Amino acid sequence: QVQLAESGGGLVQAGGSLRLSCAASRIIFQLNAMGWYRQTPGKQRELVARINRGGTTNYADSVKGRFYISRDNAKSGVYLQMNSLKPEDTAVYYCNAGPLLSEPGYYWGQGTQVTVSS
Repeated sequence: QVQLAESGGGLVQAGGSLRLSCAASRIIFQLNAMGWYRQTPGKQRELVARINRGGTTNYADSVKGRFYISRDNAKSGVYLQMNSLKPEDTAVYYCNAGPLLSEPGYYWGQGTQVTVSS
């Protein structure tokens, strides 16, 4: 049973925008903070942004002012609007759910590739 499913990745030129979506099972969405992480080959998975049930957000310094996380309680969805993309944003992006705003939780999606060309 798929509990987190990402979509919206793709290839974009530097300076462009993409919007990632994550569809969550309802119970997971209702009980948890939601977040986005990214990973490149040979590196650890890193925080991009998280949002708790009350709407408080937490962003990595590298994406502040360019990326925006939001959640839609009616759709059990979490979204990542990525603007002013840079080649260094290229990674596999993963959706995550867990109780804390400050760290990832147990539930992970399968990932979606984002490639930013220079």
